Amino acid sequence: MKVGVPNSERIKRKEKKEIEVRKVKEEELLREIMVKIGLERIDIQKGIMVEALLNSEATRLVMSSKFARKQGFKLKKIERPIQVRNMDGSFNKEGLIEHIVEVNIYYQGYRKRTEISMIEGQK
Repeated sequence: MKVGVPNSERIKRKEKKEIEVRKVKEEELLREIMVKIGLERIDIQKGIMVEALLNSEATRLVMSSKFARKQGFKLKKIERPIQVRNMDGSFNKEGLIEHIVEVNIYYQGYRKRTEISMIEGQK
């Protein structure tokens, strides 16, 4: 005679595990929400549509300096460079933030003029 976990207990455990897996997947999705936004160059009022990552847990807006140069954004040197830390607390190997760009951001009828920090090593 085999003694085991009652069927109802196995079902409860399976449901609990499925809920935990769903919760983890939802948390991952919340950290990686991509939306299309408009970025407008201030100097010539020319805009482009880009995909932006929301809720990345970054403490500021950042853009690849390579992308900014390719798109013709005017980079402005900042007086005091900013040290970049990774999620694990280590220093980013790409170095300091030394430039920003001023842009208008458009999203679903909303417009905001802001500064975006330039980082190296991104697409």
